Amino acid sequence: MQHASPASSGATLPPLRRLAGTGKLLDGRVGIVTGASHGIGEAAATAMADAGATVVLAARNEHALEEVAARIDATRRRASVVATDVTDPSAVERLVKETTARYGRLDVAFNNAGDGHAPVPLADLRVEDFDRTVATNARGVFLSMKYEIPAILSRGGGSIVNMTSTAGLEGVSGIAGYAAGKHAVVGLTRVAALDYAGAGVRVNAVAPGPILSERIAAEEVRRRVASGVPIGRIGEREEVAGVVVWLLSDLASFVTGTVVTVDGGMTSGVRVVRPPDTPVATPRTSDQQARGRSR
Repeated sequence: MQHASPASSGATLPPLRRLAGTGKLLDGRVGIVTGASHGIGEAAATAMADAGATVVLAARNEHALEEVAARIDATRRRASVVATDVTDPSAVERLVKETTARYGRLDVAFNNAGDGHAPVPLADLRVEDFDRTVATNARGVFLSMKYEIPAILSRGGGSIVNMTSTAGLEGVSGIAGYAAGKHAVVGLTRVAALDYAGAGVRVNAVAPGPILSERIAAEEVRRRVASGVPIGRIGEREEVAGVVVWLLSDLASFVTGTVVTVDGGMTSGVRVVRPPDTPVATPRTSDQQARGRSR
């Protein structure tokens, strides 16, 4: 699953790839991206700008946001920065108000800001770590939608994507606070989708599996993590960003209240690995089945 951790391998990530094929899927639209200072948030903001959107970058680290905005190419008015703590209602309200004041509208949003904690059994998890993690992941998404939705409604509709995780779809040992927060994001997403489907606001979520980050950038760590992924590798930030752009665009106009996994097949079920000499049953043809019934 994609989750934050205080640990880092010390390895650096390659530069972001610009996504091909997005065309102008978000041409003329204004969007907010929270948690945009690095990782998937930066990749999604970049992809949204490449797809034609003007993006407002939000996170607590204003200096990091400015660097992202420069990389996106702020000189073409593609990106601006509003330092924001998504757990603070007044800060999130200000983010939306500054966006609409500057650009006159809000059409789309990717609520990506999240937090995690070091893996420990539930009874050993510090209360303050649980509260901090749930506050960022669940309260942050709630507050973001609370203030984004009225602004989007005033323009006649739009689309929101929330960041959850495969840990928001199933239990994962050692990360009770993170899993609780991400499960809450799924619930919030589905409720908001139902509340505003008739008003033209679509709300979906994206659930990444293991995605390349500083935490798992070291080669040996990547190999170990990839061994548990059916597709045989870990994902890249741009692959999540592409799904986000699609969900925000009109190509997904009949999609709301759903969670799209980007996990290389990890949540598909159990992959059975058999020894090479294990016989595999061959499906019978319709003629063979008919002969069997006639006996």
